[in-house]
Amino acid sequence: MTGMVALYIFMLAAFTGYEVIARVPVILHTPLMSGSNFVHGIVLVGAMVALGGAQTPLEKAIGFVGVLLAAGNAVGGYVVTERMLEMFKASGRAAQRRAPGQDARAGSAAMDGQERTRRAGKGPH
Repeated sequence: MTGMVALYIFMLAAFTGYEVIARVPVILHTPLMSGSNFVHGIVLVGAMVALGGAQTPLEKAIGFVGVLLAAGNAVGGYVVTERMLEMFKASGRAAQRRAPGQDARAGSAAMDGQERTRRAGKGPH
């Protein structure tokens, strides 16, 4: 593959990726980020294939850097996904306040009501 063909494919991929991502509604950004970890893995495989086909020292160096960056991208995607999922877990104190078998949403609504009553001065302090 010549350099001009590779540059053309890169520019086409960059433009297509931008156009696809720009049209995603805001509410779908988080699930899209989580699902894109699969794509990050494919990018890593592509970088390894490119490194395997490298012939000159410059191609090998660029391929090696590509593998490092792709691996960092994949690992970073999983780290960010884990941190996002942690935001949806109940904190330890809130989980202890709930009665056994009580629905999480009902428990938090009850605690909100109790907190509002206490702050309004109508309940025990």
